[in-house]
Amino acid sequence: MDRGLRLLHLVADASGGLTVTEAASRLGIGRAAVYRLVSALTGHGMLRRDGDGRLRLGAGLLHLARRAQPLLAEGALPALRRLAEQAGATAHLTVVDGGEGVALAVVEPSWTSFHVAYRAGARHPLDLGAAGRAILAGRAGVAEPVSSSGELQAGAYGVAAPVLGVPGLEASVGVVALAPLDVDTIGPEVLAAARAITTALS
Repeated sequence: MDRGLRLLHLVADASGGLTVTEAASRLGIGRAAVYRLVSALTGHGMLRRDGDGRLRLGAGLLHLARRAQPLLAEGALPALRRLAEQAGATAHLTVVDGGEGVALAVVEPSWTSFHVAYRAGARHPLDLGAAGRAILAGRAGVAEPVSSSGELQAGAYGVAAPVLGVPGLEASVGVVALAPLDVDTIGPEVLAAARAITTALS
């Protein structure tokens, strides 16, 4: 099982796919052993071979990912509720999906007269908005809060921070409001929520 999981990670990290020979070399095992792993993983839809015979991830992983998303959202909800109530702004967990940021879980504050209605499932480019740019910062190992103003929606302000330390997850947690947000005040609250989500999902 360990070898099979390592093979999946290798293929996931190889944008152009891998040959069996390349996989065997990187795993430090024989080609026959790789063929056995490939046979089992393709049988479950986790791997596939493209027209050139290179190994690529299979659609079966999408099924597992869809099953995992509700668990991620459930684990993040307590921290998102605290953040929304503290900040008086709509809190969200955003994850990477297909090169875009997707709002996986959204919590609106209970005590404000007006707040942003942000739909779970909303997508946006990673280089626009605080949530996406926080994910990009997290890729570079930067955990500081990121702010935005009107990048995704005119009149909306955001502060977000990356969720780091959860293997296989690229995500950020943040808030969005109808008025400018004080990063010095909101930033530490967002960072605390990011750490709480890391703990909940690890």
